[in-house]
Amino acid sequence: MSSPRTDTIRVQPVLSPVSVRERLRAVPSGVRVAVVRTPELTVGAIGVLVAAAFAWVPSLWYDEAATVTSAQRSWPQLWAELHNVDAVHGLYYALVHAWFWLVGYTPFTLRFPSALAVGVAAGLVVALGRRLGGRRFGIAAGLLFLALPRVQWAGSEGRSYATITTFAVCLTLVGLTAVRRSRSGRSLHWWVAYGLLAVVAITFNVYLALAVAAHAVTFLWTMAADRRARRSDPTVRALAPGGSLLRWAIVSAVVLVAVAPFVAAVASQSKQVAWLGPIGDRTFPQVFSTAWFGGVDAYAAVAWALMVLGVASALVAAHRASPTVRSLFRAQAVRVALPLVVLPTLALLVATALGRHLYTPKYASLSLPFVAMLIALGITVIRRRALLGGALVAALVLSVPTAVVVKTPRSKQDSTWSVASSIISSERVKHRDSDEGVVFGSVYGHPGTTADIIRVAYPSAFAGMTDLAVRKDGAASGVLWNQNGDLSSTIPSRLADIDTVWFVGGTPKARNIQPETTQVLAEHGFAAVRHWKTGEVVITEFRRS
Repeated sequence: MSSPRTDTIRVQPVLSPVSVRERLRAVPSGVRVAVVRTPELTVGAIGVLVAAAFAWVPSLWYDEAATVTSAQRSWPQLWAELHNVDAVHGLYYALVHAWFWLVGYTPFTLRFPSALAVGVAAGLVVALGRRLGGRRFGIAAGLLFLALPRVQWAGSEGRSYATITTFAVCLTLVGLTAVRRSRSGRSLHWWVAYGLLAVVAITFNVYLALAVAAHAVTFLWTMAADRRARRSDPTVRALAPGGSLLRWAIVSAVVLVAVAPFVAAVASQSKQVAWLGPIGDRTFPQVFSTAWFGGVDAYAAVAWALMVLGVASALVAAHRASPTVRSLFRAQAVRVALPLVVLPTLALLVATALGRHLYTPKYASLSLPFVAMLIALGITVIRRRALLGGALVAALVLSVPTAVVVKTPRSKQDSTWSVASSIISSERVKHRDSDEGVVFGSVYGHPGTTADIIRVAYPSAFAGMTDLAVRKDGAASGVLWNQNGDLSSTIPSRLADIDTVWFVGGTPKARNIQPETTQVLAEHGFAAVRHWKTGEVVITEFRRS
């Protein structure tokens, strides 16, 4: 009888810390350099990915449809439109027009430039923060910028608000570089760059002129700090050399002259913001929580507390008898960021109080990078790396619910346009051989605009349909939207061989033309066979008897 067979059991070696480090070293050196040495690229890439993820999910809404219809017009048509309306968005529309020419239009391609702008802005915030307060402060500011609820909203919005933040922080970074180079006398090209960028920025959005004005406050505040420092130590090097203010003033004057015709054109179209209201009960909540924190009161309360803590701690530390280099840098970060947070909102509120109604939370977007910097000042009061990392993780986790909410199907003003277009698409499949027409009523909240705006946003659902009611084509007449004519004459003249007619309109708060449409169609042998309501959109299918 043979003895039983025995096998050798091989025990896998436990991975030692050294082998883990070796594995990390195996990561391509270029990747490690990008992550460790250039956090601007890392944070920027994270920003693009987070903002672009599921950006195609939310239904389009009114403002985004304005971008789509404007950007899809020919250059002459777009030029004619800007003479009548939306000159303030003209450069943005032109850029999106070129983008659509390259990639075509879908809800995702509409919103992707905003995701890209958020990523670029985040990287620039890191760069500006590193220059003002060191590496740790810059990374914290960039991550907190991405965590702001309003940034998450702007990054998936087919409008210019994300790009405004990019211009604001880029202009500030170039201006700061020009000031620093003024010490060595080699700053001319940087001041030229600042001026050219300011012209482009203000042409992109006129409210960016407030960023240039905020830079003046930063200059004056910094020069006052320089004088105070020199009284105690004459050898201290000035942060803002005297000549830099003069250079800024000259460049700003040239910029003002260059953009004056554009500003005048925008001012002549001020009726566009006639819907903005005066200072009222809603103003404080808008400033406190909506403008930067997405209307999340708890988030806003924590953010404001951190901003106050950051500003107070930085200024108190800088005014001590023997301030550290770190405290001096943090104080300068306050002098750069605080005017860009306060002045734009304050200017719009004052104008509104004086009867020029200009304030709405969306227009405070240019301050978002600097709000993040002030919050970062509060968080980086924590010196221990582990505790600081924990605080940043907590801030990012608190932003997750908002990040999810802004990517839900109805996150854009509760719009259900995508659902309405899906209903029409699925029902049309059942009648492939039918000749179809459509009558667009007005849309909820915009009684002067027809629901053709939904066709603009989701054109495939309406492909091949004849618009039975349109009288005035918006693109041909230099206005945003089509206008209907007299239904009793336009509808019968276009029915011809049409077998199915769709009515698409809005619930109350819209001009209801459905009863008149039903009557005209009934006189020509059509009866309603199906009716749908999704959100504030109503759809009725009529078929020839």
